[in-house]
Amino acid sequence: MIRSISTAILALSLAGAALADISGNATVNAGSSFNFDKGANGSGDITFTGSSITFQGTAKGAAFPGGGGSALYGQLNQQTLQGLTGFASSNPIPASSLTAGTANGSIIALQTNGGNLAKLLVTAISSSSISFQYTTYGVSGGGGGGAPTVKDVQNNSSLIPDGFPNSGVSPSTLIVIHGSNMADPNAQAVLQDSQKAGGIPTTLNGASAKITAGGKDYPIGLYYAIASQIAGVVPAAVPTGQATLTVTYNGQSATSNVNIVQSAFGIDVYGANQAVVQDSVSGALVDFTHSAKPGQIVTVWGSGLGSDSADSDVSYTTTPHTISTPVQAYLGGVQVTDIKYSGASVYPGVHIMVFTVPQGVPNGCFDPLFIVTGNNVISNGPIVPVMNNGGVCIEPLTGQDGSQITTISQQTNVRSGSVIVGQATSPATNGGGTQTNDIAVAGFTKVTSTSYGSGYASIGTCSVNENFTGGGSATSVGLDAGTVTVTGPSGGPVTLTSIPQIAGEYIAQLPSGAIPASGGTFTFNGTGGSGTNSIGPFNASVVFPNPILVWTNQSANATVTRSAGQTYTWTGGASGTYVIMSGSSSANGVTGSYTCIAPVEAQQFTVPTFILYGLPAGNGSASVENSTKYTTFTATGLDSGIAIGFTSTMINATYQ
Repeated sequence: MIRSISTAILALSLAGAALADISGNATVNAGSSFNFDKGANGSGDITFTGSSITFQGTAKGAAFPGGGGSALYGQLNQQTLQGLTGFASSNPIPASSLTAGTANGSIIALQTNGGNLAKLLVTAISSSSISFQYTTYGVSGGGGGGAPTVKDVQNNSSLIPDGFPNSGVSPSTLIVIHGSNMADPNAQAVLQDSQKAGGIPTTLNGASAKITAGGKDYPIGLYYAIASQIAGVVPAAVPTGQATLTVTYNGQSATSNVNIVQSAFGIDVYGANQAVVQDSVSGALVDFTHSAKPGQIVTVWGSGLGSDSADSDVSYTTTPHTISTPVQAYLGGVQVTDIKYSGASVYPGVHIMVFTVPQGVPNGCFDPLFIVTGNNVISNGPIVPVMNNGGVCIEPLTGQDGSQITTISQQTNVRSGSVIVGQATSPATNGGGTQTNDIAVAGFTKVTSTSYGSGYASIGTCSVNENFTGGGSATSVGLDAGTVTVTGPSGGPVTLTSIPQIAGEYIAQLPSGAIPASGGTFTFNGTGGSGTNSIGPFNASVVFPNPILVWTNQSANATVTRSAGQTYTWTGGASGTYVIMSGSSSANGVTGSYTCIAPVEAQQFTVPTFILYGLPAGNGSASVENSTKYTTFTATGLDSGIAIGFTSTMINATYQ
């Protein structure tokens, strides 16, 4: 078992890495409201009436013209949203003007009552509710005096919010408490040493915290305490069930309900959503240039295996104990059969698992790792690079290798571009039937961020997305590409409209049937822009196969029994391409989703049961997308350029 102080510090410090933004998914019922500054349902910035979005107080917004979907949503940042505020107003936005879905959903830019900038992507809408993905920028503060407040209490490693089937924190878990005015506003997040006499303190920087359950108080040992965030260890003796957490500072207190569960494991992450995994012999960290390999014994760091009454809640131990909670591990969708150790590390609240990497894990840079504890409680799913011979990983989907991914992620500035042609079919916003939209999108940005290039699921695997708190520190500047046109098999050229308020972004609504069932070639041309933030001329092609992919068992996916898995079948699509299956479900004010990727030649794929347990039982959607083969293009001033096309079909679905 590896006892690495550097790895433990990495594990403890992650929750403090991104305090500036809130990102997640939400569902607002008709007649209810949402507060973007808090990232929670309740009085705040917008109200959904069933027929429109209305703005409350001083909040205002503007709907982005022509939809745009997740491709455009991902490229909108704080700077580009600032440019849109001049077009924002307090006028209601009619629901009839909005489209839904990740492929072509409407995007709204907002300014909140707190003066913060936010964006949302509509993923589902009806007369009874609206669901959306959102990010609010710059909302977490360090505290400016006054009474303390507690926003949430989460597993420090997974950050899974309340409301999900796998939420809650267990005894002996390292937790993070988000809020305001909870400690000395000048304090820094300095980790306390569990090896010193008495271990980590229960009072730090004027702050203390406790959990009350069954009429008894349980003081919490604190690793660090600052005004906006506290990290500590849930005592092993706290009983399961509903409890109350209290934070006290300057003689004033704030409380929050907390759900104590038997187990809910979280895996520590770093960088581009990479799991904190070490070689158990050398202690070397697994990363994009040092992949794990089948037969290798690795150590996974995290927290939440369950009560560890044999070891101290506050002090370092040289003889850590196993924790009896039943565990399963899945790496790249393959179950781990050789778990050698599951229990405490030497540090209070920090747990580890030691296992042998199984044979058959797909080779790739983004193999998700899931730990399932107790009664089907799934962990978060960060990625682990895996190759049969170890070393530098190679990602089959994009053709990039681990060295390229590492280089890009470490660049101060990354200049990238993409051109996309897409056809999205989804349930009609109003009434029955379906609607189909053909669009062309181009985007060119210079990104400044050490977290550029965060991961996704490798081929043959699935990822799960839940309503996480936090956000990246990326900033970006649009790059002028001049005039951009696209010519398809039905003719053209069609000129993409540049958005003056969002430099580097171009979009065009293509005529109905622009992407025929028999496929065809679309050619993009850019004249090149001028100035420092520009690129040179370029040409890029997107080729759709004949025939394009058809989802053959749509009706069977309208009702999903999570305990039985979910099977997709299809025909068509170009040889060598991939099928992306996704589903989402909303309940209890939260939305969970999954994404799976399979080779088109497989003609079917079954989403594993453990993946579906990351979604709440409720209403949502299921969809199938087939992308064309990735092609690259070059232009002066670009580090990378990708051209791709897709067809997607989404249906309404109920998850039981």
